[in-house]
Amino acid sequence: AAKSAIRDVARVLKLPLPDADRLAKLVPERPGITLRAAYKEVPELADIKKKGSELEKKTLVFAETLEGSARHTGTHACGVIIGPDNLIEHLPLSTAKDSDLMVTQYEGKMVESVGMLKMDFLGLKTLSIIKDAIANVKVSEGIDINIDEIPFDDEQTYQLYQRAETIGTFQFESEGMRGHLKELKPTDIEDLIAMNALYRPGPMQFIEVYIKRKHGKEKVIYPHPMLEEILKPTFGIMVYQEQIMQTAQIMAGFSLGKADILRRAMGKKKIEAMQAQKVEFVKGALEKKIEKEKAEEIFGIMERFAEYGFNRSHSAAYSVIAYQTAYLKAHYPAEYMAAVLTHNLNDIKKITLFIEESKRQNIDVLGPDVNESAFNFTVTKDGTIRFGMGAIKGVGESAVMAILAEKNENGPFLNIFDMAKRVDLRAVNKSCFEALAKAGAFDGFEGTHRAQFFHRQNTDDTIFLEKVIRHGGNYQEKKNSAQQSLFGEDSEAEAPDPEMPDCNPYTKIEQLRKEKEVTGFYISGHPLDDFKLEIDNFCDTNLADLFADPKKYFNRVVTLAGMITGAQERMTQTGKPYGSFMLEDFNDSKKFFLFSEDYLKLKHFLVEGFNVMAQVRVQLRRGGKDQLEVKVVNLSLLAEALEKHTKSITLTLRAEEVSAELIGLLKKIIKAKKGNCLVKIRVEDHESKTSLMMQPRNNAVNPVHFIREMQQIPDIRYKLN
Repeated sequence: AAKSAIRDVARVLKLPLPDADRLAKLVPERPGITLRAAYKEVPELADIKKKGSELEKKTLVFAETLEGSARHTGTHACGVIIGPDNLIEHLPLSTAKDSDLMVTQYEGKMVESVGMLKMDFLGLKTLSIIKDAIANVKVSEGIDINIDEIPFDDEQTYQLYQRAETIGTFQFESEGMRGHLKELKPTDIEDLIAMNALYRPGPMQFIEVYIKRKHGKEKVIYPHPMLEEILKPTFGIMVYQEQIMQTAQIMAGFSLGKADILRRAMGKKKIEAMQAQKVEFVKGALEKKIEKEKAEEIFGIMERFAEYGFNRSHSAAYSVIAYQTAYLKAHYPAEYMAAVLTHNLNDIKKITLFIEESKRQNIDVLGPDVNESAFNFTVTKDGTIRFGMGAIKGVGESAVMAILAEKNENGPFLNIFDMAKRVDLRAVNKSCFEALAKAGAFDGFEGTHRAQFFHRQNTDDTIFLEKVIRHGGNYQEKKNSAQQSLFGEDSEAEAPDPEMPDCNPYTKIEQLRKEKEVTGFYISGHPLDDFKLEIDNFCDTNLADLFADPKKYFNRVVTLAGMITGAQERMTQTGKPYGSFMLEDFNDSKKFFLFSEDYLKLKHFLVEGFNVMAQVRVQLRRGGKDQLEVKVVNLSLLAEALEKHTKSITLTLRAEEVSAELIGLLKKIIKAKKGNCLVKIRVEDHESKTSLMMQPRNNAVNPVHFIREMQQIPDIRYKLN
């Protein structure tokens, strides 16, 4: 406030900007500091107030007068004031700056002090997800779901919570929460309400106690027998603000209004008010024959819990919505995940996470298709999720609506030429066609591949897609002319469709890059898909896990994998070269730097599209107190990881699957794929719960070629060592 007051006054008094900036910068960088306190701490500022220029002295005097005043007014995003009758009878109103909405001229706290009720009405994206999921179920299953009438004792829903398969659901999807759900194994809505209230700074320490008491591993202790009824649902733990109010009501005879004043005083740590309330509480407790020491002890417990006690009604409202999302995910997973994907289109990391979650539920997420996709993500007849065309950059809503209108009226498009002849080319223009092609929306047309649409003939510099659009435009123009002629006939024969060009399809990497260009993420796969074996066996962590909790890896060298993108060589201020690059894995991407010797040693890996294994160390940042950094210490190619790092391979077979034919096949492969990597064979008998480890003679193989052969044999598990 002090700094901004100086700058505002200086601007009005026309104090030169450099002088105003100098004065403001003399005020210490500390929230809430006043000019009066700044004069004591900064002698130079006090000296300017006494001996500075007239304009400088005036600026400081006026700024001291103005600081702490409201600089401007704002309107609460979702606060609604409720009164017994016309609000103008109780408090001053005005019109909001940017709308005709009436707003109070009193600040929020003052509004409540004059007897009005302030309610926050929050708009939740989750409610839209629920609505769309229900609409998806209606389309795919023909079922009308009344979400307000679903049972709150649904076993399938609680099983989903117990398995912690809550990614994509409301409130319960964080990694920490999922860990607690597995231990809690919730069985009713009360468990969800309590967990929602406990999973926040402060009360989190009581989660383990709650779980142990729920499962009978710890005795439930109540602060006083009178409190058993109100604390029984939370196993003797004060979780909610309402429980603090009820305690004051039961033990000290407080009215609910008086109990609410106590709750506020405790929550806001108003020392004087709390002391006064303590006297009242102890007095009321003594009247109920409760010993003074016990009353003071319970007041102390209430005091501690009030610091973080959560509003039960708030937690209950959110937990009910959370339960509704879990119910839909448990019973209609494809329809629910399609709605979740639709409402997270602008968050690439979340889209990737939710696609992976869909796959984990055995729900395929298929790319866009002009004959099957809608604007949003939808569910197909066979239960897969189809990518929405609205998620493709460069394909606007009007274009999608034009495509859908034509398809719905006259049937599916037969091929790319048929589509160009039928759609409104003013709405579905060239850039729209190109974006659809890059995203794979034309893959359903038989006998075509994506590279053909962008092929350039030697004699002509235009891409083939432009010729398609021109061909379609000429057809539409002639058709319209014929309809407007006297006899309604076209005198010219219809021009034949151009031939699709003969060219090579895109490589997997080229195809994936073009998908990412128009959607922000990969649709048909990931550049690291071919290296899942190496990643599973040689990597300690991934980017998301590493950066979510770097302290877990402090002072350790860990290995992760990713693809190099955005690599750049730059110069420091002292003229030394350094490198920067993005490392991208399945779910995240992070920026890294290489300096000095590290850069000289590793710069040849900074090539766009290189798939690498990175050894990184989590260490203290130089010059940064208690700040951690992730430093790259080595890079190597993922393609070389199998051969470089595999010392041995363990094959695991079930005893009932071992046959002479299988043993013969393994011997043949081992003999043909000679190398330096040992092969071990473990045979497991599940009936007797025993296993036997064997190591054939002359069994050293080339791991790359050997694993390739193993991948062709079903039911063989293998592990790299």
